Amino acid sequence: MDGRTLLEEDTFERIDDAFRHLIQGRRSIRRYLDRPVARALIEQILTAATWAPSAHNRQSWRFCVVTEDATKQRLSQHMAEQWRRDLGGDGADPAFIEKRIAISHARLTGAAALIIASVSMEDMDVYPDAKRADAEWIMAVQSTALACQNLLLAAHHAGLGACWMCAPLFVPDLVRDVLELPSAWHPQALITLGYAAETKEKDRVPLDQRVIWR
Repeated sequence: MDGRTLLEEDTFERIDDAFRHLIQGRRSIRRYLDRPVARALIEQILTAATWAPSAHNRQSWRFCVVTEDATKQRLSQHMAEQWRRDLGGDGADPAFIEKRIAISHARLTGAAALIIASVSMEDMDVYPDAKRADAEWIMAVQSTALACQNLLLAAHHAGLGACWMCAPLFVPDLVRDVLELPSAWHPQALITLGYAAETKEKDRVPLDQRVIWR
């Protein structure tokens, strides 16, 4: 064991248990109690989301919060219609299609709130070439994903359950139209939010299967 390793071990400060439990305790929750979430609490969670790092600090994320039952139903129904067409075109069994749609519908309409996370390029840099323009788009998307992670952790810390769903990526125009979002908003994710009606246990693959050191 060399001097550097000894020094690192002597000065190493461990992540405290509270933070570790927060990170490791979060789960993707798909069933919720029939109980509303106060708007003030949702606003606190969204505020936490906005403190994520972002490219150029342009804060490219945009959020639409859906709490009205009629809007949840309408969004779910329109998304289901497109999903039914897509799966049918893939040759999927009709019974399988309807089962998948029923599960998705229950998840969307059973949550107290739906938070649709979108990307906006309005404040991002503009480049004449495709390579840099694509990189700028990816930076904005990554920024929005970081905000979603803050949101999920804040929800867990507040005693709520949440689940990150990527369905809007397949039907961004449909989601934008149904929710009457600004044309500059590009839907990326749908996060269900509410008081959990289930518990989940998950594990992670060993670190050495996902990390290399150089």
